[in-house]
Formats: sequence, C-alpha cells, structure tokens
Amino acid sequence: MLLEIQNVSKIYKGKVKANDDISLSAAEGEVFGLLGPNGAGKTTLVNQIVGLTVPTSGGISISGINVVANPGYARQACSFQAQTQAPISGLSSIQAIELVGQIRGGKKADVHKRAMELIEKLEMGEWQKTLGLTISGGVRRLVAFCMAAVVPGRIVILDEPTNDVDPLRRRMLWQEVQALSKQGSTVLLVTHNILEAERVVDRLAIIDQGKVKGMGTPASLKESEGDNMRLELMLEPKAAEPSLPEYLKKPIIINRRILGEVKPADISNAMAWARGLKEGGTIEEFSLSPATLEDVYVRLVKNPNGNGNHGKEA
Repeated sequence: MLLEIQNVSKIYKGKVKANDDISLSAAEGEVFGLLGPNGAGKTTLVNQIVGLTVPTSGGISISGINVVANPGYARQACSFQAQTQAPISGLSSIQAIELVGQIRGGKKADVHKRAMELIEKLEMGEWQKTLGLTISGGVRRLVAFCMAAVVPGRIVILDEPTNDVDPLRRRMLWQEVQALSKQGSTVLLVTHNILEAERVVDRLAIIDQGKVKGMGTPASLKESEGDNMRLELMLEPKAAEPSLPEYLKKPIIINRRILGEVKPADISNAMAWARGLKEGGTIEEFSLSPATLEDVYVRLVKNPNGNGNHGKEA
C-alpha cells in the first residue's frame, strides 16, 4: 500500500481525542474516501498525513517512509487542496495554478500546458485572468483543485473539493478526480457528501468522533443492510411526526426526514401507509428504494448532520 496509517490517535489538551486509534491504507491509483460529519476528525487526520500536525501516538508512512519523522517527505509526496479557501486574492486564476505547479518542481512550459488543460476541462476560461479577489467561492474552489492537480503528488488530498461548486462543474471535477487516479496518483477524498462519494470512490472509511466506524467498498458496506428496502418520507414543514408502524424497522428521524427499513413482505403495506400520509397532508413526498451508502452512514454515525442537531431513533 502507498499510504499506511497505523493506530493513529491525536489528543488535544490531554483529553480531547480528535483521532482515536485510526488504521487504514490506500493503494497507488486508488480513490479512497474519508466520509463523516463535520468535526469527525477527518481534517485532523489529513493534517497529520502532510506533517502539519504530529500524532499523539501511532504511525503514518508513505512508500514505506515514516512521515511523522520525515514531514518534509510527506509535503513532497502530497499535493493538497485544503478545506479553507486558498489565499489567491492578488493573483489571477492562471497565475495561482502555475505558481504552485512551478513550486512543486514542474517545468514552466509543462505547467502552463497542464494548467490550460485543467481550465478547459472545468470550463473556467472566463475566469482565467480574473483576480482571486473578485471571483466567487465556487470558482475559488475550482482554482484550488487545479493548484493541487497541476503537478499532482503521489497522493492528492482533496478536502471538501466541491463546496460551493455548481452542479455542472462538480461533475467535471469528479471526472478529473478519476483521471488523477488513472494517471497513478492515490486520491484521498475528504467529504461529507455521501451521494457524490458513493459514485467516485473505490473504497472509503466512515469516521465519526475520531473513530473508524466502517470501511470497505460502497457495495460491501451496503451489503450489511441486507435485502430490506429503504423507505424515506419528507414531512410537510409544520406537520407533526406520524405514528410509525411496527414493520418500519430501525426508524431514524433527521429534521423533517423519516428513514426506515421495510422487509420485502411488508412493501405493499408500507406503500399504502405512505400514500395515505401524502393524501392527508402529513408528508410532501416519499420514496422506496434499495439500501444506499447513506443508510449505512446514518446507521453508523451518531451525528449524521455534523452540526449538533443529532438524528434520533424513533
């Protein structure tokens, strides 16, 4: 494995565990996702990989080299798009991308060619010469992605790369993420966007409260949900929560959403119940579908929203 993380813990002020005995690995050319709510410990783990934070205990290696002891190697081996916006206010988009590419050791002509290729593929040409001070947050995220991808490291770390990016360019960005992996880079994708993660990652770890709660391919994680179907209801804004039938298993209520499992034998009853709630004005809409990665996430994560408003089991 290119990246090896073994029993890493990070404790702040002697008691706050940002990471708690995390172990995982990622292979060359793999898109590996770190999925979890805000405050789960994902960014802390990334900061330890690139040498910005020292683990309290445990080890991290890249290509067999201990990067806790050799943080300079980590910074050489990794290109990094941070969660915070890149400080490019005084530079145009193309200047910012090319500057980072040359700092990372790329030849000027090669860097320019690659920068223009990324700008074209992400349809950013209209902002190519615009100063960062005047472009939108979504475009700044795209520029930051290009800065990480123009001369990619053996590991490309992307921390919430699609925040504020419009839906069309999000699709383009995910195509470029997959292109990076095909070119041989390991992509470490940090996100809380479950649906997008399911489409693009090869494997992922679900992290909550500093711990790995589940790990594997999206398909293998969904297998744990069995053959039951997933029923989702969306309450009307001012509607009271309805009484839930016994055949709705493992029900969870998150804000206005009600999620639960339905056995195949109970599907007809569940559909009739949901239609009745819609006709009665209790719910806006409902859907019945096979298990998704979101179902696994909601089951494993104590705080699915990541904002202090915990989902509750009904």
